[in-house]
Amino acid sequence: MSIKQKVCDIGEFVVFQHTVFAMPFIFISMIVASKIATNSGWFGWRILFLGLLAAVSARNFAMGFNRLVDRDHDAKNPRTANRPSVDGRLSVRTMSLFVIANAIVFMTVCFFINDLAWWLSAPFLAVMASYSLVKRFNWGAHLLLGLSLGLAPIAGAVAVLGEIPFWAVMLSAGVTLWVAGFDLLYSLMDEEFDKKMGLFSIPAKFGARNTLIIARFFHLGALFFWLFFCIYAQLGGLAWIGAFVSGAMLVAEHKIAARGVEHINRAFFTVNGYLGVTFFVFILLDSMWKL
Repeated sequence: MSIKQKVCDIGEFVVFQHTVFAMPFIFISMIVASKIATNSGWFGWRILFLGLLAAVSARNFAMGFNRLVDRDHDAKNPRTANRPSVDGRLSVRTMSLFVIANAIVFMTVCFFINDLAWWLSAPFLAVMASYSLVKRFNWGAHLLLGLSLGLAPIAGAVAVLGEIPFWAVMLSAGVTLWVAGFDLLYSLMDEEFDKKMGLFSIPAKFGARNTLIIARFFHLGALFFWLFFCIYAQLGGLAWIGAFVSGAMLVAEHKIAARGVEHINRAFFTVNGYLGVTFFVFILLDSMWKL
């Protein structure tokens, strides 16, 4: 197998393109932190490079670990049976080394960011790994997945400020509920499989109709926390517009998802992929031209 093909398989293994979900919120936090600390939204090339490296390695670790420990279940699910972790393209040894390497990279990068980042690096990795294990015995694991991505804004603030401000916690809570909500929608596709295999998920426990209602409440909570973030970070009008536009995108997502399971992929990938980028653009503009 060529190196190019191996790289492609690893990219598919961790679904690298989904990094777009968490990445904007790291930079939202870094921009706001820098603006508060120095009155400039630019936090410097060093933090940009280290932040990118930390974000990518953390997500690679989380996704890789999840795929590694889920490979037996994925092999039995027709929707996931062609993943590189299942069909033999990647060996258990390769996947294990990939996960370990990314954990080492993440912790090393955190060491060079600041002391608080270093001390938080191992607990952050533990949270990101816990989702893959908790979903085997508790249907609340959707919130753990949300928290795994919700740590991104806290990491961004820590990288710039060396502390965890309250507004970053509000932004983190919003991201946690946003991700948990769209994970509920995504998990509707596996409702029957989860029941058959005895796996724990909200759709398997409460059914599709109640799952849609719970996801709506999660996303309503996400909007409220994002508005609190705007308040506590003392952001301007453009940031508020960004929060409300993001809320409108979540409404659109639920309208798409309500049409049936066959529309979930569109709701999941399209709307959520654009949401983080949209919010980021409004925060960036607000840091330059505060209304």
